[in-house]
Formats: sequence, C-alpha cells, structure tokens
Amino acid sequence: MEGEVRKSGERRLQILQALATMLQEPQPEKITTAALAARVGVSEAALYRHFSSKAQMYEGLIEFIEQTIFGLIARIVAETRSPAAQAEAILVTLLGFAAKNPGMTRVLIGEALVHENARLQKRINQLHDRIEAQLRQCLRLGGDRLADASAPLANGLLCLVVGRWHQYAKSGFTRGPEGDVAFVLSRLLADAPSTDSARATDRAQGIAPQLHDPGVAP
Repeated sequence: MEGEVRKSGERRLQILQALATMLQEPQPEKITTAALAARVGVSEAALYRHFSSKAQMYEGLIEFIEQTIFGLIARIVAETRSPAAQAEAILVTLLGFAAKNPGMTRVLIGEALVHENARLQKRINQLHDRIEAQLRQCLRLGGDRLADASAPLANGLLCLVVGRWHQYAKSGFTRGPEGDVAFVLSRLLADAPSTDSARATDRAQGIAPQLHDPGVAP
C-alpha cells in the first residue's frame, strides 16, 4: 500500500512537472489534457486517476507556488533583522522564483489561467494580496518614515514584482526579471541598502527552488 501511494505521488509530480514545462514554451498554445497526456506518456484517463480536472492540476501548481514562496518569506522574516532588508530579500526571492520557474510565472500573472475555472484566478489574486500584506508589515516596522507610507509603498513594490513577471513572460523568458532590484528599492525607499540588506539579498538569491528540487512537494 505504501509503495502504491508513493508511486501515485510520483506520477502526480510528473504530471505537474510536464504541465509546468509546457507553460514555459516561448509561444505556448492552449494546453489540452490530450497534449499533456502525450507529454507525460500516459492516456487522458490516466491523468484523471490523479486529478479530477485540469483545474485541479493548476491548483497543484498554485499550491507549490504558495508553499514555496511563503515558506521562503517566513525564513527571510525570521533571519533578517532590518525591515527594509526583509522587503528587499522578499522581492529578490519573488523574482528569483520566477527566473527559476518560467512556467510558473505564467500562472502567477494569470496568463495560463485564461478560460480556466474562475476560482484559479481568484486564488492567484489572494496570493498577490498576501504578498502585499507581508511587505506592508515589514515596512510598518521600518521606522516612522516607512511606516507612514507602508500601504502605498507595499503596493508599489508588488506592482514592481508583477510588472517584472509580466515582462519576463511576454519576452518569451528572454528578459530576466531580477536586474537592479537593490538600486530600484534604494530609490523607492529613499535609503541605500544596508549591510544586513546585502547579506539578506545574497541568501535569497540562492534559495528559490524549482518544482523538481528534492524535498519540495507540490
């Protein structure tokens, strides 16, 4: 029984990996279950033994995104003292995640979810709201100057991230999303990056996993 459960989990992961790979094609066509089944090397019926619908497959990708991003954000908040450095490390992590998971970027901007179940886009909207709330919380702890403007600053930072995600996807993944984050943040926050900020950025650049990374379950 345990072996069957493990095998089923491995097949689910294989399906999600194939879906993510198809999404990172520079000019992707609408993904059908028939095309996905062919990519995995199974029948469409076999897909539906692991997922009840295509929407549930996309939900599997969104769950991976949520678990990974918010797990990394929690680690940043726990390990980084400066609130401004936390905000910078969060942005670096969000952009780094997209760079390492191009197909997921199309999910994060909703492009892959067009004509799919409306609840999927709603879930992505909620993910964006959670990111903005976390950035706002960091800025509230950054002293009076940042705290007083925490809401518009957090929204501006989220818009920066989502805009970079869009550029990356619309360029066919040729225009990387990560460039000059520290410079842009230093201007937005009217403060040069601190030493703590630089250390947090260095750590964040190396901790954005991909779907196939060992130990990361979808």
